[in-house]
Amino acid sequence: MANYVWQKSTYSPDASNCVYIAAAPANAIRLRESDTPDTILTTTTDGLRHLIDTLKSAQRAA
Repeated sequence: MANYVWQKSTYSPDASNCVYIAAAPANAIRLRESDTPDTILTTTTDGLRHLIDTLKSAQRAA
């Protein structure tokens, strides 16, 4: 596995159930969760922005 610099989400309050993000080459973003750190999702900055906007919109509608 590549050595990425992982940053914990500011919305993760403690050491469990955390979402981590890391920058990768070619405008890619890596995401993983603390429960399954070997499972890594890859997306682009635009894809991540769209995901966050969608989640925020759904939260406001709830």
